[in-house]
Amino acid sequence: MAKIYYVGDWAVQCGPVYAETPFNYAYKGLETINYGKWLKAALESDGSHTVESVPTWDFYMLGPGEYEMVLEHYDALIFSDVEAKNFQLAPSFFNHRLFGSKVLTFPDRIRLTLEAVQSGKAALFLGGWLSFSGELGKGGWNRTRLKEILPVRCLEVEDLAESTEGFTASPTPEGRAAFGGLDFGSFPPILGYNRTLPLPEAELYIQVAQTGDPLLALRKCGKGKTLAYMSDPAPHWGCNFVFWERYNEFWLKCLELALG
Repeated sequence: MAKIYYVGDWAVQCGPVYAETPFNYAYKGLETINYGKWLKAALESDGSHTVESVPTWDFYMLGPGEYEMVLEHYDALIFSDVEAKNFQLAPSFFNHRLFGSKVLTFPDRIRLTLEAVQSGKAALFLGGWLSFSGELGKGGWNRTRLKEILPVRCLEVEDLAESTEGFTASPTPEGRAAFGGLDFGSFPPILGYNRTLPLPEAELYIQVAQTGDPLLALRKCGKGKTLAYMSDPAPHWGCNFVFWERYNEFWLKCLELALG
C-alpha cells in the first residue's frame, strides 16, 4: 500500500459579485471546491493506496520541519497547479514585524523534494495554468532545480496550449507496452495542456495526437522516479477526462509506473 501526499487542485470561489451601485460591490456566497476529488478517488479505487489531498495554501503554510515529516511519512508526492513560489517562499518573509528580529531562512523545499526522489520517493508532476512554465510563466518550475528531476524540459515562455475542440492522446510503442490493454481510442478530448520538450534521459509514453508534444513521460532519478502528465487531472482542462471510464485504471497505472 502506498501513502500519497497530493498538493493542489483546490479553489475558493468568491461570488458571484454584484455591483449594486458605483460604491457598493457585494459578494454573494463563498465556496471551497476540491477539484482533486476525482484523482484522489481514482488512486484509492482499488483499496491499495491512501491519498491525503492538501490545498496549495496548506502546503505553503507548512512550518520548518513539517515538510520533512511529510517526506518521511509518504511514499509518493503529487503536485498539480502548484507554482514554484509555494516551494520557495514562506509566510514569515511577509511579516514585517519579524524583520530585523531574527535571520529569516528556512529549509529549501525544492532541495528536500529532489533529495527525497533521489532517495527513492516517487513524484508526479501534473499540468495546469500554474504548472511547468504555466500561464505567463507563473508556474515557474523551469526556473528552479525541479528541472533536474522533471521528465520533460519546460519552455522559457508561457506554455499553455488550449483548444475548445480539444486534444487527444497517442501512446508511443513504449506507452502501449507500459499501459497494456488500456484503450486509448476512447480517451476523451482534453481542453488544454502544457507544452514541453522531451528529454533523452526520460521515457516518453504518450504524445498529444494533434501536435506530437509530450503528454506523459517517466524518468528515473537516483533510486526514485518522476512522472509528468502535461494536462490537468481535474477540470477545467480535464472536465471530460475525469468522466472517462478508464480514468481510474489510467491513474493507477501511472502510480505503478512511478513507484516501480
